[in-house]
Amino acid sequence: MNEPPRLKALEVSGLLHPHAEMVTAPLFLEGGFFLPQDKLQVKYEMLRAHAVEGWSVSAAAATHGYSRSAFYLVKASFAQEGMTGLMDGRPGRRGPVKVTADIVAFIRAAPAGTSGAVLAAEIEQVFGVLLHRRTVERIQRP
Repeated sequence: MNEPPRLKALEVSGLLHPHAEMVTAPLFLEGGFFLPQDKLQVKYEMLRAHAVEGWSVSAAAATHGYSRSAFYLVKASFAQEGMTGLMDGRPGRRGPVKVTADIVAFIRAAPAGTSGAVLAAEIEQVFGVLLHRRTVERIQRP
């Protein structure tokens, strides 16, 4: 695959390395198969350099454009999920943590037009869970 279509495919799929200019590992300086913009390839080669070639964590991370802390996160994800662990997950939380199915049912059973602030106060009394009125209002929407 030549470089421009490969770069476009990486961009479309969200797999461009955010700091490709910082990748100084020898494999990536040659070009061709090893592309510093390919985030998954760079992460894999960073782990391989450490595990197989015996590079220190600091050296492997720095020459592949990552911090030591990022190295350990990548390593843990790879150990747990294999190659799919090299892909970035969706950032942030996966929804409200305090909202249970019972609370959702309570909110949706409330009379139409009840304010989020009033419902949030009722939820705190009934369930002992403090929710922001905006969280309640988001759940109220159909």
